Amino acid sequence: MPALFARLIDDAAVFPPGNAPLPEAVVGHLAHRTAWYAGLVGPLLVPASTVAAGELNPLVTRDGHPRDLPKPLAVGIVGDTGIAGAVAAASSLPPDTVRLSQIEVAVAKRGEDPLPGLGELVAASAQLPDVDVYAEIPLTWGLLGALDGVAQARADGHRVAPKFRTGGLAAELFPTPMELAAVICACRDRSLPFKLTAGLHRAVRHNDPETAFTHHGFLNVLAATMVAAAGAEVVEVAERLATTDPDFLIESVRPRRGAERPLWIGFGSCSITEPLGDLRQLGLLADSGESR
Repeated sequence: MPALFARLIDDAAVFPPGNAPLPEAVVGHLAHRTAWYAGLVGPLLVPASTVAAGELNPLVTRDGHPRDLPKPLAVGIVGDTGIAGAVAAASSLPPDTVRLSQIEVAVAKRGEDPLPGLGELVAASAQLPDVDVYAEIPLTWGLLGALDGVAQARADGHRVAPKFRTGGLAAELFPTPMELAAVICACRDRSLPFKLTAGLHRAVRHNDPETAFTHHGFLNVLAATMVAAAGAEVVEVAERLATTDPDFLIESVRPRRGAERPLWIGFGSCSITEPLGDLRQLGLLADSGESR
């Protein structure tokens, strides 16, 4: 797996619009993690409410003993029940068969001050010293102050990073190229890695004919973060996010496939096969039996 794509996509199969049943999602995730493209895939994302209800345990244990899995199931908990609920769910995971790699929690709703929730999450992260914690921050009022808060928390030794929403069921959840570019540069200026979620199923920016929403492409984000990390201004970063030219993006990304991905931790997608298919179709990723 080229370093640029390593663990790029977290498996969000149980979340919309995929909405896979958890047993099906676990089976599918284990198949991904043993496939030739396993290096592309991050943890399986599971709602805190599902973990708290004990729905995951019988899928990885039998009669109180670990099932014979090919490897421990790597999961990330998404805090749909709030910060305290996410931390409580983390403590209920069976340690022999499940490895918790991260938790993700929204620290505020749109229009709310994110600092109180961020402070609560940072304090709670001390209970999970070996787990990455992602604070979902709305792209509205208070954003820059929250990023300053995350930077300070990281300086104090907390494993916390920001997460931003790039899509959803409403138009306002899709930031414009300029808005997203400004956020990327703001993270760059504070030496903050960041995570994205929602809407990034395809490689290249495109319009969804069913919803009329214009989705960001994950290849666009890769190209944008690379030039941002090199010191580009917001306008130049936004140009990468706005383009719909696949050839431009391919040539921007191809020479850097062997380098580690700058700034961008990755994104969650309800489909692994769709972005994987785009990478293969664009000639950026191939298994050992295919020509590159």
